[in-house]
Amino acid sequence: MTKTVTENAFLGGQLSIIQPEKGYRAGVDPVLLAASLPAKSGQSVLELGCGVGTASFCLAARVPGLKLSAIEIQPDYAELARKNATRNGIEIDVFEGDLQVLPEPLRQIQFDHVIANPPYFDRAASTAAVDSGREVAMGEATPLAHWVMTAARRLRQGGYASFIHRTERLPDLLSAMSGRLGSIQVLPLQAREGREPGLVLVRGRKGGRADFRLHAPVLMHLGARHEADGDSYTPQIRAVLRDGAPLPFETSAKTA
Repeated sequence: MTKTVTENAFLGGQLSIIQPEKGYRAGVDPVLLAASLPAKSGQSVLELGCGVGTASFCLAARVPGLKLSAIEIQPDYAELARKNATRNGIEIDVFEGDLQVLPEPLRQIQFDHVIANPPYFDRAASTAAVDSGREVAMGEATPLAHWVMTAARRLRQGGYASFIHRTERLPDLLSAMSGRLGSIQVLPLQAREGREPGLVLVRGRKGGRADFRLHAPVLMHLGARHEADGDSYTPQIRAVLRDGAPLPFETSAKTA
């Protein structure tokens, strides 16, 4: 690992994560993704494109006894994910490779959950990042449909695929899930009152037949705009980010 790294606390200090000082750096998105997962002890979880492992580790901190696996295409980030696992005492198998051509061990497992925070930006309509690590993480080189296809293939019957993505990409995500995942639920994340949701949490079930559900948005920040130093998270989101609390879809209407 040649890049300069920083050490950052997540979940109020429950986790210590090292990540590149420059390039892609994990923020609140993987924490929210992990909080939304209805995982139970003893279940298996695969993270596609794990980066330094933040989502998987936040999930492990909330739900003990999970069988964790992950794949990451960037060697430096996969190496950091393994180091973060060791420093936080979390067991996880981190594979280096392309999610479109999974390593043989992963192709032999059916998982209870597959999670992903895919690159947000379609580079046909946006500008590439200068840093290569950030560009791989944020610029969509692998089509979104392939992320969904891989997730669906690796799920056991009745298993869940969970994604976090930008709201404008929701039509693409839903289209990719059609015919592969059912019982789809969407939880919008609204930055502040009066603003349109910028992110969505999306969950689908392999073999699911329940009706589509669009949940009430989760409000992230108090007030119509940022007016003071420090965070302005709602009590619900603060509990997720600081205490590792869950963010279940079924209680999405709550802001406190």
